Amino acid sequence: MRSVDLKNEIDFLTGKHKDKQVIWCKFPKNDIVLAALKKQYPFCRWSNTNKCWYITDSKEIRKQVGLALKEPSETILHKIHPINQPALQSMENQLKLKAYSTNTAKVYLGEFSQLLVMLKNHPVDTLTPDRLKSYMLYCVNELKLSEAHLHSRLNALKFYFEQVLLKDKFFIEIPRPKSKSKLPKVLSTKDIQKLFDVTSNSKHKLMLQLCYGMGLRVSEIVHLKISDIDSKRMQVLIENSKGKSDRYVNLPESVLTLLRSYYKTYQPKHFLFEGQYGGQYSIRSVQAVFKNGMRLAKINKPVGIHSLRHSYATHLLEYGTDMAFIQKLLGHSDMKTTMIYAQIGKKEVQNVRSPLDNM
Repeated sequence: MRSVDLKNEIDFLTGKHKDKQVIWCKFPKNDIVLAALKKQYPFCRWSNTNKCWYITDSKEIRKQVGLALKEPSETILHKIHPINQPALQSMENQLKLKAYSTNTAKVYLGEFSQLLVMLKNHPVDTLTPDRLKSYMLYCVNELKLSEAHLHSRLNALKFYFEQVLLKDKFFIEIPRPKSKSKLPKVLSTKDIQKLFDVTSNSKHKLMLQLCYGMGLRVSEIVHLKISDIDSKRMQVLIENSKGKSDRYVNLPESVLTLLRSYYKTYQPKHFLFEGQYGGQYSIRSVQAVFKNGMRLAKINKPVGIHSLRHSYATHLLEYGTDMAFIQKLLGHSDMKTTMIYAQIGKKEVQNVRSPLDNM
């Protein structure tokens, strides 16, 4: 049996069946896909009423099929005392009104929920800055949260008190933990070429080449539409990317031949990269393409596909590209974010010889 990527072949949708939460598995009649579904999930069942296959709804299965995890209001509301449940709903409403991304809203609601559960029947709206400072110390000393996790929790609490309750500068006396300074993980041009060389599938190779050649995030690759590509102007529109902003990037001339060949072979309808039965290619599948390519190229480095974007920025800097242009091409709103590449992409520093080599 050929390998089947279920996320590309099946539309997974949450719903209810006989008063139980389930995940519906919708796909055109196809014996190969059905066999793969049964092999992956032997407990899948057929619903005569809905004329559709379904599987159990759980956190792990949601992760496997690429569905968003349940919102805190679905999973943790029963643990929150009724006196504080309206606070969670108010925060969720405010996040929607301010059009925060689904991922950010999920994180904020989850972090805020942890405080509400701990408070029990104590009203969250009555907390003082001193009480919140004590809570953050508890998160440090007892829960042993990492610096990144502490920042995330503090951001969520700050949003509620300052954006929902409109208590301006409520957190001015609560210090933030110092973040670790991590440098981007970068691949050499030789390693990237090896990665391309071992990737024989034209669709997969084009994905990787565009990730590196245009400095794209993996989410931007799967959202690329055919209409976004302007081969006459040699530009590509990256629409509604991180921060809800649009930008143009330059289309590398070296991919034109492969791009045209790919289009004739696969004939995508809407998205540039689509599954076998249409629809958007999944992020996890692109990540798997990169991981498999790294294995075949025998590049043993602990990096993900985002390293291609880091490599793009670093190599541009090494080739003498102005930092302001790199910022625009990457879609960074703050130059400070782009400046981190200056720490790894300066050839002047790389050419400094160690005193040991002069002995």
